[in-house]
Amino acid sequence: MDYFIVAITGVAGLYFHWWLYVRIKRWMDRDLALSLAGDSAAKRSYMLVRLAEAQAAGIKRSALPAWLEQAAAQYSGD
Repeated sequence: MDYFIVAITGVAGLYFHWWLYVRIKRWMDRDLALSLAGDSAAKRSYMLVRLAEAQAAGIKRSALPAWLEQAAAQYSGD
């Protein structure tokens, strides 16, 4: 019974750390997109849509900053 408790606790701890890691990555990506948008509400919405497109297209995290910078440069609203 003791091994069962240790195993369950270990698995729960690993799952929590994985979940936290994924959430932090998402927050960082979202923060990057919003920082490139500045104060414009319309550009913020545009950048969040472009971030969703990048994630759907499978853009790697190492290429994401350049991809988002290019998307921000292409913005023609306001």
